[in-house]
Amino acid sequence: MCVERPLEAVEDSLEPVEAPFDAAPAGRDELHEEREVLDACLALGHEVSLETFEPADRLRGEAADLGEMLRDGNDLIAKSLLDGRVEPLGHPRLELRGRDGERFETGVRTLEESLECGLVGPAIAGVGEADSGSVDCVAIHGRSLVFVTDVGMKASELDYELPPELIAQRPLDRRDESRLLVFDRASGAIDHATFTDLPSLLPPDTLVVVNDTRVLPARLKLMREGGGAAEVLLLERLEGDLWEALARPSRKLKPGMRLGEVEFVESLGEGRWRVRVQGEPAGAPPLPPYITEALEDPDRYQTVYADELGSAAAPTAGLHFTPELLGRLDVERITLHVGLDTFRPITAEWLSEHELHSERYAVAPAAWGRIEAAAHATAVGTTTVRVLESLARGGPLAGRTSLFVTPGFEFGRVDALVTNFHLPRSSLLALVMAFAGVEETRELYRLAIEKRYRFYSFGDAMLVR
Repeated sequence: MCVERPLEAVEDSLEPVEAPFDAAPAGRDELHEEREVLDACLALGHEVSLETFEPADRLRGEAADLGEMLRDGNDLIAKSLLDGRVEPLGHPRLELRGRDGERFETGVRTLEESLECGLVGPAIAGVGEADSGSVDCVAIHGRSLVFVTDVGMKASELDYELPPELIAQRPLDRRDESRLLVFDRASGAIDHATFTDLPSLLPPDTLVVVNDTRVLPARLKLMREGGGAAEVLLLERLEGDLWEALARPSRKLKPGMRLGEVEFVESLGEGRWRVRVQGEPAGAPPLPPYITEALEDPDRYQTVYADELGSAAAPTAGLHFTPELLGRLDVERITLHVGLDTFRPITAEWLSEHELHSERYAVAPAAWGRIEAAAHATAVGTTTVRVLESLARGGPLAGRTSLFVTPGFEFGRVDALVTNFHLPRSSLLALVMAFAGVEETRELYRLAIEKRYRFYSFGDAMLVR
């Protein structure tokens, strides 16, 4: 193990102040169409109740299609992940967001294109990062207001260049022999270790929390009448034999059509379908499109503690654990069934305009009791982080979460994070930046590329503590 070098210290954010928005005269952007002043007497950190206006007809274009079958056999996710063909569903809605990323819908936009968001009034200029739950800026869409917190970060800030040869195509012979890049947030020190060293790198009183979801054999290859190929990727069981899925070529599929064990029930747009599947799914592992080599052992795309069947993708940070390594740790389990939207690229210009679709999770009461009382909690994977932070904010022990963790998020339960290296412009990378720091994460990824770490699902790992 060696120490690379410390990162530059990050200046502490300025303390938030309670400043009313009416500290300056109303400007043109604070007048609605009847030239009356919009009441903006609101202190930072207070809840807002907005009266919505009657929306105009929604203006939207035709939903993007997933396209024709890829010639090289890559799976459904290729178009949505690598080509960015899957657009956000519908038009973004007006929203009120707290500092922790929670959303409160206030109506439907009355404009096809949103206006640029900006700070309102000089009273909040130079405040720095606002406290959890506060409002950072206001945008006007038609005659309604949109409150967002992370307007200052563009999705392009999640971009980076990765040499293709660093994309891991196959798992290592032994799971815990992967490399581990270690970053200490307090000191800025960076170490290089092996994953089997993990127990010695954590405090002795740490509770390691893992996601025990099991990946579905969700990729179904079908044949259309006339001999054309079709493909279905099951995303989530809705009830009984009814599933939500991605299918292609979507334009050539019709409600009522039956291909093999799959009946197409209803098109949801953008390549999504409700389908009925006869019997239990018996397809191939839903490997991401950047893995082009065949997987000899399908169990290598499952964690060794996988139990609850229901994911459309693996919680890949857990792929490094062996039964022997788990025996050296104090481990607790939660379940979040990973959906495709977790890996969908952020196509909006601003992070504040991207919406994560919800994913099902469940935590046993006894498990949450241990997690809540733990002196130190290490989350294995971004999916585990989303569950723990949803519960820390009062979420139920079972339900759905659409929590979108972005830089500026105030963590309430996670003390350390084990994670893989993630795709550019992804919500997972935004979460890592929120936990480790934006510039710190950029430096860690730059160093990982320089030191030839292996990236993505079957790649190496990082510990941020």
